[in-house]
Amino acid sequence: MDIKEFVKYELLGWKKHEIIGLFFVFLLILFNAIYLNDSKAAVISAFCGILYSTIAGKGKISCYFFGLMGTLFYSYLSLKNLLFGNLILYVGYYLPMQIWGIFAWKKNLKSSTKEIYKTNLSLKHNVLLFILVFICSLFAIAILKYLGDSRPIFDGVTTVLSILGMYLTVKRCIEQWIVWMVVNGLSAIMWMSLILQGAKAYSTFIMWSVYFVLAIYFYFVWKKDLQQ
Repeated sequence: MDIKEFVKYELLGWKKHEIIGLFFVFLLILFNAIYLNDSKAAVISAFCGILYSTIAGKGKISCYFFGLMGTLFYSYLSLKNLLFGNLILYVGYYLPMQIWGIFAWKKNLKSSTKEIYKTNLSLKHNVLLFILVFICSLFAIAILKYLGDSRPIFDGVTTVLSILGMYLTVKRCIEQWIVWMVVNGLSAIMWMSLILQGAKAYSTFIMWSVYFVLAIYFYFVWKKDLQQ
């Protein structure tokens, strides 16, 4: 497939309200960046992150290109704000997982639309994952407290859940959106608390809030597709 044909398929299937929604979100981030003198890294990270999440929800493989760029800028923000759990997560896990995701999704595309085939987990797998996440979260919180993390509970739980969420994303499971609802909600609270303490990361807070809304929206979109 050449570049022209690839772009053509990536632009298929977009709804008017999705495009309008993205436009207003980007406008809000841009206005916020200018008015509040937000960090340039936070703005770029927000733009790339929202595009990644939206395009992933559409089942388009191009999401990973924005994901890789957003990961680099968010890693810088995590380092600057002493969020070591998020830093390790993004550099040590998200980067290689997104590269793997490109190849994994490429093998599972519909020939007609070039969108991925969606899947779901059994009840047994959901229970096992819940137990695993609970145990790993306790270990992560303890380690981050030892390292002097500024938000060990928020950072620990979101780090563990993000590892699971990224894995489920690559595996094309609808359950990823439930995980992302929790991760995005907690992350928005975490960044708001940092902003109240003086951190210039307003765009990052907006980004996580938008992620939360997108997770709810795409859960029902995927559920409808799986039922059909």
